[in-house]
Amino acid sequence: MQVRAKFDEGVMRLVRRLAVIGLACTLPQLAFSQTQCRQALALGLDVSGSVDGHEYRLQLDGLAAALESPEVVEKLLESPTTVINLSVYEWSGPGHQRMLRNWTPLTSRSVIADIADGLRQSTRIPADPSTGLGRAMLFGAELLAQRPDCWSHSLDLSGDGQSNSGPRPQDVRQDPLLKNVVVNALVIGASVPDRDLTSYFEAYVLHGIGSFTIQAVSFKEFEAAMIKKLLRETQGVMVSDAAPSVPVATSSQ
Repeated sequence: MQVRAKFDEGVMRLVRRLAVIGLACTLPQLAFSQTQCRQALALGLDVSGSVDGHEYRLQLDGLAAALESPEVVEKLLESPTTVINLSVYEWSGPGHQRMLRNWTPLTSRSVIADIADGLRQSTRIPADPSTGLGRAMLFGAELLAQRPDCWSHSLDLSGDGQSNSGPRPQDVRQDPLLKNVVVNALVIGASVPDRDLTSYFEAYVLHGIGSFTIQAVSFKEFEAAMIKKLLRETQGVMVSDAAPSVPVATSSQ
């Protein structure tokens, strides 16, 4: 019996040793195979008082269609081991920011379709009608801070007017939360005398190396403009930096 007990004990030691060796060999492979986040992308949609109910739907449905467009899907899913994390929120005055989709790794077509379906089913709720661009920027920066492990951080703001409430966007750009965030803009509305929105966004909202604007003449062109914008935003890992004293952004129409 003693011989058998010693034999069983020896076998158990060997099994435990082999298990440890196997785990040591497997852990590096598991770590290597785990997906990483190459980009955290937060999308902020303007739902201020200047946006009517029809334009609200054009904006949300346009984003849904843009996310599902074949060229965008291909770009979003091009690297299975280094994925993009996406969040979507709406904003108006300083007191209204509502999450439409919290952080989601874009790992498959079905995930993208689920996000698009959620946007199509979203309904408008009463909100502050003013335009608080500065607070919208800070809210997006706070969201992006939740994804510190992502290689780059991008905030995509859509807007059809200048800020008229809350902190000024040009002041917010100096906030530490935005230090490593690239802020891009989709400007909605044709530029007219005394209301050149593209120049306004370039001067006061854009932030970081490589930041840019895309313009949609109206909400009817929102989908096409968003497709163009998503393709440009996800074309590679962007290097973010603090905003310079003179804007270095380029615009595209």
